This record gives sequence, C-alpha cells and structure tokens, in this order.
Amino acid sequence: MKSLKIFAACACVLLVCGQVFSQERIKLPDPDTESGITVNRAIHGRRSVRSYSAESLTIAEAGQLLWAAGGATIDGITGATRAYPSAGGIYPLEIYFASGNVEGLRPGLYKYDWKEHSLSEVIGGDIRQALSRAAYGQKMIADAPATIVVTAMYEKTAGRYGERGRTLFVPMDAGHLGQNVHLEAESLGLGTVMVAGFAKEEVSEVLDGTQGEPVYMMPVGRPKK
Repeated sequence: MKSLKIFAACACVLLVCGQVFSQERIKLPDPDTESGITVNRAIHGRRSVRSYSAESLTIAEAGQLLWAAGGATIDGITGATRAYPSAGGIYPLEIYFASGNVEGLRPGLYKYDWKEHSLSEVIGGDIRQALSRAAYGQKMIADAPATIVVTAMYEKTAGRYGERGRTLFVPMDAGHLGQNVHLEAESLGLGTVMVAGFAKEEVSEVLDGTQGEPVYMMPVGRPKK
C-alpha cells in the first residue's frame, strides 16, 4: 500500500537530469474576444520594444498573447480554426512560453496546448538568462517577464509541399503568428519584438526536450517609460 501511495504522489512529476518535468495542465483564463483597441490603432501603434519595466505580467495577459499566437477561434467546416492561417492547414509550429515574472505562474518553460487553451510545464526554473545568452546576450530577453518561443516541425509541411514547404511556407506561418502577437501586445498595452538572431543549437540545448527547431523568440512585457 505504501509503495502505491508513493507511486501516486510521483506519477505527475518526473525528474530528468536535475530538471522537474510536470504533467500538470494549467488552464488559462478564457480569451477576451470583445474588448481592446481597433485593428487600425494596433497596426498604427505597433513597434519593436526592446526595453521592459520590472512589472510582472498577469496570467490572463499571458493567456491572451498565447491565444493570439495560435489559439482556437471559430469552428470551421473541417474543425476548429486557429488564430493565424497556415499553408494547407498543417500548422507546423509549436508554441512555448518561458515564464519568469508572471502572476499565478511559476518560472519555467511551458508548452501551449491550443485546443485546451492550457499550459504544461516542460522545464522547471527560470531560463530567461540562458535564452538571452543563446541570443548573443540580447538583454531584453533576460529583462522581459516572459518570452514566447516558437519552434517549427519543418517535416510536417515539407512532407506535403517539398522544399517549398520548408523554405517558404513554414517561414510564412511564423510571420503570421508573430504579427498576431505584436498586435495583441499593442492592444494589451504591452510590447514585444521578434528575435531571430540567436544560435539555434544553443537555444535548442536550453529548450531540451521540446519539439521542433527554434524559429522565433518574442520577449513580452510592459514598455519601460
């Protein structure tokens, strides 16, 4: 009986190479589809923000940004439609969230589940400094309260469209996603910037255990005044 209790207590947490991998799902607040500024104002105000205040994000803001990055929208004829268009409806991108200073969410790397609008912890602990170093020391990644990390499963799209899928369609998908996050951040009074200047192999090492190749990192936070 004692061994069963120990097994049950440990079933949702795995210890791998000193990192805690939790299977717990964190349900995010439902996305707000009614409030916010107009699309025109968001486009006009959009800019690349590289300096952030020390103020934290709320978990509702995190959820809103992740929903804009690739969450579910209306039901289409063939199933749920997502927040950005994808070539052939393949959606080869995976969305991760590196939390460092988010109310209601402990520091760590989380994978976003667009169907459930939830997060699952992949790596425990704050990885912002490690991501910053992998991005040639770009300080805003260490300073921002969180960073959205996008990886690509190139073989998904290349399997249907060949090399054109790999070199054209996947980058187009990433651009669609990134612009959504930019405009959502503007609507929330937050800032972000698209970061593709990093050592891919080093970022992959930091993201140990994740799927896909790193494409984008987007630090998000309140612009420093």
